[in-house]
Amino acid sequence: MIPTTRTLSVGALTRVEGEGALHIRLRDGALESVELNIYEPPRFFEAFLRGRSYTEPPDITARVCGICPVAYQVSACNAIEAACGVTLDPALIQLRRLLYCGEWMHSHMLHIYLLHAPDFLGYPDAISLARDQRENVERGLRLKKAGNRLMEFLGGRAIHPINVRLGGFYSVPTRNELVGLAEQLRRALDDALATVTWVSGFDFPELELDHELLALRAPDGYPIENGEIARSAGNPFNTAEFSDHVVESQVPHSTALHATLDGGRYLTGPLARYSLNSSALSPVARQAAAEAGLAEQCRNPFRSIVVRAVEVVYAIDEALRIIDDYERPARPFVDVPARAGVGHGVSEAPRGLLYHRYQIDGDGLIEAATIIPPTSQNQAAIEADLVQVVSENLSLDDGELTALCERVIRNHDPCISCSAHFLRLTVDRC
Repeated sequence: MIPTTRTLSVGALTRVEGEGALHIRLRDGALESVELNIYEPPRFFEAFLRGRSYTEPPDITARVCGICPVAYQVSACNAIEAACGVTLDPALIQLRRLLYCGEWMHSHMLHIYLLHAPDFLGYPDAISLARDQRENVERGLRLKKAGNRLMEFLGGRAIHPINVRLGGFYSVPTRNELVGLAEQLRRALDDALATVTWVSGFDFPELELDHELLALRAPDGYPIENGEIARSAGNPFNTAEFSDHVVESQVPHSTALHATLDGGRYLTGPLARYSLNSSALSPVARQAAAEAGLAEQCRNPFRSIVVRAVEVVYAIDEALRIIDDYERPARPFVDVPARAGVGHGVSEAPRGLLYHRYQIDGDGLIEAATIIPPTSQNQAAIEADLVQVVSENLSLDDGELTALCERVIRNHDPCISCSAHFLRLTVDRC
């Protein structure tokens, strides 16, 4: 009997940030292979950070991503400040968290309204969705604009902020200046609650992932800008132990490295954050989650759009809390004198845990840098989701199965550009 082979290929994934492709091969009615191919060119940020001043990574690494530059700045600052033995003033930590809230708002809204919602509502793109549901899309754009304004106000601009520095900020606002943002944020909170209601009414396919979950856990609230590393199976560990548990390796079909947690696949991002920290949400966010039908944990990646909407409610509510409690810091930054050492830093980018490690010499020059973004950590989990979904839907025709697979990938909001950060190259010359 001649084996029958069925191959599905997506040459360029749409409605994701960056470039990638998907190849699925079935033989004799059974799944043979699934490969998520990240083919962005490597960016070599870790390589060209070597030899630069220890003060430069917050500005340089922000250029890794135009959607979540604050995540790169904060993880870099956390790592270098740890290496230099510096602790920020509490008011500066709160301002850093406030800036990060703006990034969560604009990034999650971009994904929910422009990239993900069309999947659930049967539209090919957000432009088509806006023709029929203009009010909904305009609500998403208002929310994204509110997040952008917060980033512009504290960071100097929404893309690649310029007011962030080691130890804090170049300048900090007065209380009156910050209070001026509160009214827009209060209106945004109403829009965010309406977003939770809207997305909770979508039709969600059944899928329950069994990956281990990895996210930060903060002592006083939902994790954003710092914390210890918690997991769904096993004991938590501190940031300095990250590389003892998480190991990256090259796979033949992708320029993005794959990561394992103690040898197994795992997931970071909104589902992991929520499932490990839902009890730490503010009361208004917890109520929104309950009314949306979310339990204390959520392991259905199709429902990640609901979790993102709840996280936006939390980010706005948290921003309002910080503004209400704000007193202008006595100084805009803490001095961070150079010293030889190794520092580790983490924060919760919208897509998940972002890890930085820097080794600095006595002159304040960077000897080595490591950056592990969330998308590369999630590659194995995304492929495992695809295996399960394809195996359960082999009766679909090629077009329907391909569309479903694209939906599975977009569940995780992969920032593909960020993930292709390094490639080991060996040249043999004869």
